[in-house]
Amino acid sequence: MGNFLTSSSIGRKLIMSVSGAFLVLFLIFHLAMNLTLLFSEESYNLVTSFLGANWYALIGTLILALGVVVHVVYALILTLQNRRARGSQRYAVTVKEEGVSWASKNMFVLGLIICLGLVIHLWNFWWNMQFVEIIGAHENNFGHHPQDGVAMVREIFSSWVYLVVYLVWFGAIWFHLTHGVWSMFQSAGLANKTWYPRLKITANILATLIVLGFAAIAVVSFLRANGICGA
Repeated sequence: MGNFLTSSSIGRKLIMSVSGAFLVLFLIFHLAMNLTLLFSEESYNLVTSFLGANWYALIGTLILALGVVVHVVYALILTLQNRRARGSQRYAVTVKEEGVSWASKNMFVLGLIICLGLVIHLWNFWWNMQFVEIIGAHENNFGHHPQDGVAMVREIFSSWVYLVVYLVWFGAIWFHLTHGVWSMFQSAGLANKTWYPRLKITANILATLIVLGFAAIAVVSFLRANGICGA
């Protein structure tokens, strides 16, 4: 079984699908927590303090990091494998679209943009919040307490440059999800002529809801940080 998962093309795609499903579930969970910021800054700080340097948060962080590493590594393996076999198309398509989508032809580039955005996001928030708390510091690089999530959000999104960077990042995530979600089901053998259109619609709806939620948080945080609208 282990050899099948790591050595065969189908096994690699299955691992890619499972890790991708895990990351999509995390995005939904992460969005649900961050949406509290739109309604109550006090509640948001309660969330950030709950997910500080606690043992359960640290275990969750390690599991998430493992999921990201597995997804990225297998994305690289599948990309190189498929480039050798048939160009830059990552998955063997069992159901053809009328015209190949832009996202499906640029999943690797989108993945690079997403990884770059993830590095920026980890520096802004994980490094200056959970990591600072792990090492026992009471103040991060921005001069805020590591559990003061509201202050960090205001700090980062006071800059329009960061707002644009995050919106571009969210756009890349949207394209990645619209193709990746239905490809995940396809790799599991669930995409056929009946389910393919339904999976495409589901992927588009899910990706749009997730990205609009994160974009709303970024835009509202920018407006609040610059005194354009109240908390």
